[in-house]
Amino acid sequence: MAASALVASALLLLAVGCHASPYWPLEIGFYHDKCPQAEAVVKGVMEHAISQNPGNGAAMIRMLFHDCFVEGCDASIFLDPTPFSPTPEKLSPPNDPSVRGFELIDAIKDAVEAACPGVVSCADILAFAARDASCILSKGKVSFDMPSGRRDGTFSNASEPLKFLVPPTSNLKDLVDSFVVKGLDAEDLVILSGAHTIGRSHCSSFVSDRLNTPSDINGGLAWFLRSQCPADATPGGNDPVVMQDMVTPNDLDRQYYKNVLKHKVLFTSDAALLTSEETARMVADNANIPGWWEGRFAKSMVKMAGVEVKTGGQGQIRKNCRAINYY
Repeated sequence: MAASALVASALLLLAVGCHASPYWPLEIGFYHDKCPQAEAVVKGVMEHAISQNPGNGAAMIRMLFHDCFVEGCDASIFLDPTPFSPTPEKLSPPNDPSVRGFELIDAIKDAVEAACPGVVSCADILAFAARDASCILSKGKVSFDMPSGRRDGTFSNASEPLKFLVPPTSNLKDLVDSFVVKGLDAEDLVILSGAHTIGRSHCSSFVSDRLNTPSDINGGLAWFLRSQCPADATPGGNDPVVMQDMVTPNDLDRQYYKNVLKHKVLFTSDAALLTSEETARMVADNANIPGWWEGRFAKSMVKMAGVEVKTGGQGQIRKNCRAINYY
């Protein structure tokens, strides 16, 4: 190796440390020069979509979680079945049929591609959309910059969500463990669970363990849910949906934590937040201190959106969010 090459290699090691990595950090304003209007375009589509149906915002926030916990935040959840990959993530039980919003992602991608073809990744589009949904649904109380620079993955398999997305019947230990393995912690779990103040759930996600067996669910809520949900609700069958927060169903606010304290929540995983002194204290703080939760939710969203990202020379920038590029 030439002396100049040796010097360059040494400088590279000094720059990245002993454990050289192909990862580049995400950065705020990543598209400032390449596509300065990118974030504004995403926000415009999201504002219109949420004005038509607030559930569109809830869908983006949930989709970000389901994407980031499987293969990292790389838009692998968007990939459609192909002869070479007939069972992608979107067909896995944790995602199908409950995860929605794929058509909205298509609309955002089309708008961004019209402005800047081949520049903005689908993974970043989802991160921006979830950020904008948080701001719009909270009426500006949850407002934050979302770092970008993610690239899109090329692998998606229905077996992976089953490994990393624990079901709503989970206890606190399993919930915390699922977060820790992704570099998050118990506080992130409690804070991000606050997103259950918006959106809806299929009855099959809670009937068996919350209504058909003894639980701590509030009697009035249980009565109402039994009036909406068949006792034998099953995915793909007779499986109606109900709002997760009956008080402020379209507002991203701290009402969720008040519901947890009153045992007026749908899932075992929600009720589980009261089963340890540490997490119960967090629930009470979020419920009772104005402004406490909103800032923490913003920080945890950014943290989650940085899980196992692909950057630099990894992955690709998909032309169509539903399919990988074949060159």
